[in-house]
Amino acid sequence: MPQQQSYDLVSLGGGAAAFAAITEASSRELSTALVNTGLPLGGTCVNVGCVPSKHLLAMAETASEPAHNPFDAVKYSDDEPSVDWAAALDEKNWLVEKLRHENYVAIADHFETDIYEGYGQFVDDTTIEVVEGMDKGARITGEKVLIATGSSPWTAPIDGLADINYETSETILERRVLPESIVLIGGGYIALEWGQILHRVGVDITILQRSDRVLSGMEGQLGREIQRRFRDEGIEIITGIDFDRVRSVHANDDGSLNETRVVVETMVDGESRQFAAEELFVATGVKPNSEHIGLDTVGIETNDRGAVVVDKHFQTENPDVYAAGDVIGEPELETVAAKEGNHAVKNAFGNEEKTINYNAVPAVVFTSPEVAAVGTTEVEYMDDHGTCTCRTVQMADVPKAKAVKDTRGLLQVVKHHETDEIVGVHMVGPRAADMIPEATLAVKSGLTVDDIIDTIHPFPTFSEALKHACQAFRRDTSTMSCCVE
Repeated sequence: MPQQQSYDLVSLGGGAAAFAAITEASSRELSTALVNTGLPLGGTCVNVGCVPSKHLLAMAETASEPAHNPFDAVKYSDDEPSVDWAAALDEKNWLVEKLRHENYVAIADHFETDIYEGYGQFVDDTTIEVVEGMDKGARITGEKVLIATGSSPWTAPIDGLADINYETSETILERRVLPESIVLIGGGYIALEWGQILHRVGVDITILQRSDRVLSGMEGQLGREIQRRFRDEGIEIITGIDFDRVRSVHANDDGSLNETRVVVETMVDGESRQFAAEELFVATGVKPNSEHIGLDTVGIETNDRGAVVVDKHFQTENPDVYAAGDVIGEPELETVAAKEGNHAVKNAFGNEEKTINYNAVPAVVFTSPEVAAVGTTEVEYMDDHGTCTCRTVQMADVPKAKAVKDTRGLLQVVKHHETDEIVGVHMVGPRAADMIPEATLAVKSGLTVDDIIDTIHPFPTFSEALKHACQAFRRDTSTMSCCVE
């Protein structure tokens, strides 16, 4: 690449936000460039996030299906399923490489976007210099600059953790041979998805969570329900943990070898407890990639978590610099990053003042059963209004769930106590990820429970659970025929 070049838009980062930005910029016939470092082009989602984890979740679920067959008419041999983890990673790598080329490399080429490989830093208001990597020395100036550097796994401060080797959601993808047992610290979506993957391919998993339930940022029923389902599956979950320290154990007192290599010392309900395994996996969240990119040079602030501070139009203190994606903080979701990147370009070059209603952004955990939520929780509504009108239906009461013998989960609707508008929907169950868009549209558009009741749903489907929860505001659903509208 040339050592000095100017563009209409320069993106520092090459993930979802960046590609949404260059797509919008191309529609406006603007010249674009990406400065990409760290992960390969495409960022977290395609390389180490959504694509590999969901691929491996599906593989692990397939491996577990014989053991969870609910139909008496179907028989399997006594042999346990065998999973070749190295082969699974090879297939994952093939898929990632294919999607990276189709969805990122080819797209950048189509939009005639110049790609600079290396670590970029601001040297003045809208100029970035590549200080390390293949294109070291290049200086790229943009009329506008987008910061889209994403995030990386964050490790909670626990005594002794810095002195041992541990896995993260990124490093585990490089492991060709898995240990027999893992203690997993964390209770968010990354911890749950990876805990289930590893359990289903034969690893003994113990999940330790500091708060009183997993998925502590979501509606309380969801975390408690998924904990029950994980325990039914054989995954041990311990909550209410106070972590004292982590240490490695290499030998017994008599000098003999000890297969256990990691011990997590904790306090649980006032009692000292130790949890041991061959290895440790830390999934305590992510941190924005905002360090060492020269933000101080151009007067751009970060908050106490390291997220770049932007206004509602994704503009930083520097009027010519915008930011989008994980680097500006929660919610760290690929689809949100893309929407933010798109809006940033519209605001930067079209003064369109585009914003996002984050309350109408759905969150999904792709475990089995799936977890999905959008909008206000019962507790949040109670805090705001001092009252709450909520209804919960069990998946065991949904005809489709009965028919396919998968009755795990529940669905809750939170509605406004005066207008009847749906303000929140929270669910655990089969196909929850596919059911949440209807709920999201309801929250986003201010639909009422009667709007959902009056909408004919195909029968039998899991999506009827949302309709049943809405009907529960109007009738006793325990005495309702499945055909009642």
